[in-house]
Amino acid sequence: MTPTAPGDRFDAFRSLAGRRGRPGHQLLESLARTRSGTAEEPGAWAPAVATGLGLPAAAGLGPATYYEDLATPHGLRHVRVCTATACFAARAGRHLTEAEEALGVRAGTASPDGRTSLQPVRCLGYCYAGPAALDGDTPCTGPTLAGQLAGRTPARDPAVPVADDTGDPVLLGGAVAGDPAWQVWPRIVTTGAADEVRAQVAASGLRGRGGAGFGVAAKWEAAGLAPGSVVVANGDEGDPGSYADRLLMERDPQRVLEGLALACLACAAEQGVVLVRSEYPHALARMREAVRQAYADGHFGPSVHGTDTALHVVVVAGAGSYVAGEETALIAGLEGDRGCARPRPPYPTDRGLWDAPTVVNNVETLASVPWIVARGGDAYARRGVPGETGTKLVCLSERFARPGAYEVELGTSLLRIVTELGGGLKDGGEPAAVQIGGPLGGFLGPDDLDVPLTTAGLAARGAALGHAGLVAFDRHVAAEDVLRHIWQFAAAESCGACSPCRVGARRGLELSSTGIPPGPEWERLGRLLAEASLCAFGRRIPSAVHSLARAYGNRPAGWAS
Repeated sequence: MTPTAPGDRFDAFRSLAGRRGRPGHQLLESLARTRSGTAEEPGAWAPAVATGLGLPAAAGLGPATYYEDLATPHGLRHVRVCTATACFAARAGRHLTEAEEALGVRAGTASPDGRTSLQPVRCLGYCYAGPAALDGDTPCTGPTLAGQLAGRTPARDPAVPVADDTGDPVLLGGAVAGDPAWQVWPRIVTTGAADEVRAQVAASGLRGRGGAGFGVAAKWEAAGLAPGSVVVANGDEGDPGSYADRLLMERDPQRVLEGLALACLACAAEQGVVLVRSEYPHALARMREAVRQAYADGHFGPSVHGTDTALHVVVVAGAGSYVAGEETALIAGLEGDRGCARPRPPYPTDRGLWDAPTVVNNVETLASVPWIVARGGDAYARRGVPGETGTKLVCLSERFARPGAYEVELGTSLLRIVTELGGGLKDGGEPAAVQIGGPLGGFLGPDDLDVPLTTAGLAARGAALGHAGLVAFDRHVAAEDVLRHIWQFAAAESCGACSPCRVGARRGLELSSTGIPPGPEWERLGRLLAEASLCAFGRRIPSAVHSLARAYGNRPAGWAS
């Protein structure tokens, strides 16, 4: 028998869904609507949702038992409490217990009368004001969180503090200076200047801002201008500590959509998709309204600004999964499947959403494109450092004296960001460690911060740039608790697609909880995760643990050697 080529693997779910009109994200939206207000197990309601769309019962049970938003019971009042890194650092994790006491319900459950439910999530994008919760869609933040949930104090929803450190912002032009969007797209589309977009982005050296840092022009080229191509704006910003995508989608959604439109033209794609995390309800509403307005203004539609160019854009809500932000898992979710990472090849640019060539770009990446096309790729390339050009949004957590989102040039000293822009820790606190790039990005000790904000510079210190969220830990949080927090995150958010990560993350949590000292088992576990995990999630866990050990001077017992 002739072996099946990797790109020709048969996917039964895709095949069946294709015969049913590709319900895709409509399945997840239908499941979410049905889940809202019911504390019943998915088996009681998910099969009927699937069969109503012409799919087998398993097609509903799969995602309903996988995504946290669908698996967690929902009462008439549903509260989501952030348990991610920045909120954990703010109160050493005590806020979850306080929320349970205020609401009279345990995390992950609903009250017996079905009136109230409590769901732990990671994260809500309020890292600058944590700890945080969403009471329905109403944000509650800060040290009085429990009182807000109990109704004793008013809900607190502070805006994201923003500042530009570059003198000429690429990303914060709208938020800081009020620069209008949609200044580039009408000219480009009416002149058919797709080549100009590709050339300027190639000259800029722009790399993806979602964590992987892949060259944007190279990714666009890999899609090959193929008919039926799709471009996805990935707003599933899952790295706890970063709220850059939430900021852009809420404050300047038009700039994100203009970048998406330019990317679609450059890739010869007539279909654009914006995926927004369910944990960002206000961003979801803002993006949907911005899309409606873009159609009304002629930016989208079957004949954009009277040309032969067609562009259709849809906004889709996520369902609560960290790994579902990885591009192959994201595509699986858009198709209505469990958000698990898929083997590569085939790569999404060859066979992605419903087997169409698919380009997935992060929201911050796309928001840079209008500036690049308007001002020129060379102007962008002069910013930053050789090989890592341009600017980056850096998000500082609430432990800093001046938390917020700062636009800086790549190559800026991390020490300067922490001490000058962030003002050090609040109340003159002493930093124990700074996490960068999310839970699996890595930790740096207070003496290791004199490093450039670049992928290469941070990698040399055992850390990763990721979304460039900075979470500070002071001396009030024990090192052992931080370690256990990492493994809790890894065990909870592993998609389960590969056994090294699924089993390894749980074993790491067991070891960290029992305080087993470094030894052969830790070494074997770290090697297994790093070498055999399917995607970067599992492969990054050992590096994050090692960096934490270095940041704290190898003092705590129970972590990898």
